[in-house]
Amino acid sequence: MAERHDHDHSTNCEDALAELYTFLDGELTPERRELIASHIDDCNPCLEVFDFEAELRIVVSQKCREEVPETLRMRIAVQLESMNLLVSPEGLTRSDGRPDPADANG
Repeated sequence: MAERHDHDHSTNCEDALAELYTFLDGELTPERRELIASHIDDCNPCLEVFDFEAELRIVVSQKCREEVPETLRMRIAVQLESMNLLVSPEGLTRSDGRPDPADANG
């Protein structure tokens, strides 16, 4: 839970931090975005939280772009084949084309 800090703002820390993810996603109205940005600029504790969350998003975004190594893809394909299963958009099916009984969608 956000702490209350001993300073005067038109937007309190709890409100600013509650909208931090919406702010980072660019989903606030221009007026609300300006209020939150102004609060973050004037409030060091909230600025620290903002900086951390913004940096965390960058790191996660970069890590999620990494390609799966081809050797891992091959190992997974071999394992699926050895289980006599194929993966299709409709779900898991056996290599003979019958739905896999373990697949709840089948």
